[in-house]
Amino acid sequence: MESSVISVPVGAAAAKRAGYLRAYYGSTVGKKQVMAVTGVIMVLFVIGHMIGNLQVYLGAESLNHYAELLRALGHGGLIWVVRGLLLAAVVLHIWSATALTLGSWAARPIGYRHRQRWIESTYASRTMRWGGPILLLFIIYHLLHFTTGTLHGDFVTGDVYHNVVAGFSIWWVSAIYIFAQLVLGLHLYHGAWSMLQTLGLSHASYDRLRAGLAIFVAFVVAAANISIPLAVLTGVVS
Repeated sequence: MESSVISVPVGAAAAKRAGYLRAYYGSTVGKKQVMAVTGVIMVLFVIGHMIGNLQVYLGAESLNHYAELLRALGHGGLIWVVRGLLLAAVVLHIWSATALTLGSWAARPIGYRHRQRWIESTYASRTMRWGGPILLLFIIYHLLHFTTGTLHGDFVTGDVYHNVVAGFSIWWVSAIYIFAQLVLGLHLYHGAWSMLQTLGLSHASYDRLRAGLAIFVAFVVAAANISIPLAVLTGVVS
């Protein structure tokens, strides 16, 4: 008896996979998981970026050499790969957050139920929705300030140390950065907590550890980044 093989057209298989993806991302769980994964990517970048920036305390030669090394990796191509990955992560993160927020507003309870949810929520969680747009505006400003030099009054291409010192010597510029880092700290705290929960790392036996880790990451990143403009303003870095 001859065996028969049922073949599925390639186009149909692709359409089926696309349907699964749409259904997955269309669900609340899917959006939260996309936010968690993209959040991991961005948290790792923020930590790495912070470590690199702290080389300002080692002097101009160290910081400028670090910046040049980044630009030279992969013959100048790797940095663009990283930027592309980060851009994709940011877009997906914002898209998911916006969709979840709109869905939450549409299903928002009224009266005492809403008030009870407000009381039970944390300050950090309540700031997530306005903290995100603030951080997006700050990232745009930061790129125009220190990457392209468009908004920098004394920008020198290739001299990162000079650009940092000259930029943060202006008090209101430092104030913008300090405020943005405080917002980032709140965002990181609640984001790291939610991210670990979404990825399945949530259990009564180690929820306290999860909260401690979120606080630690948020505090270290915010404090380290804030220390740089303060060091410039006080003359520790000049």
